[in-house]
Amino acid sequence: MRLTSYTDYALRVLLYLGARPGETCSIAEMARNYGISQNHLMKVVHHLGKSGHVASFRGRNGGIRLALAPETINVGALIRRSEGHGGPNPGGLLDCGACVIGPACRLTSVIDEALAAFFGVLDHYTLADLLEGRAASLRRLLCIEAATAD
Repeated sequence: MRLTSYTDYALRVLLYLGARPGETCSIAEMARNYGISQNHLMKVVHHLGKSGHVASFRGRNGGIRLALAPETINVGALIRRSEGHGGPNPGGLLDCGACVIGPACRLTSVIDEALAAFFGVLDHYTLADLLEGRAASLRRLLCIEAATAD
């Protein structure tokens, strides 16, 4: 199974902002520090803003920051939302609609069970869990000046 780059970028944005609690960051800064497309990040940040995960501010000192406490951002729910449904593919990982053995095949239900287990694990974690004890390391790796200590 493979998650989309959109989901990857959404998680990266939240980790970046979570490593800088209360600070305003720019999309250009994140794109530069991650070495990824600013245009792609703009789309991701736009959707994270619409979903209430980030707050954006216009003007000379504008930028974005977390709109929610990291402990309230559930990783499983975020990935489901980023992928656009209950999993990476709304009908499951397989396209069984055109398969001649579909009615007799058990593979679909086994894969659905595996997806449920995958999301079950992710549902136990929040952004705070991902950041716990690692914010300083993330700031260092991303060349971010630390405004607050861990």
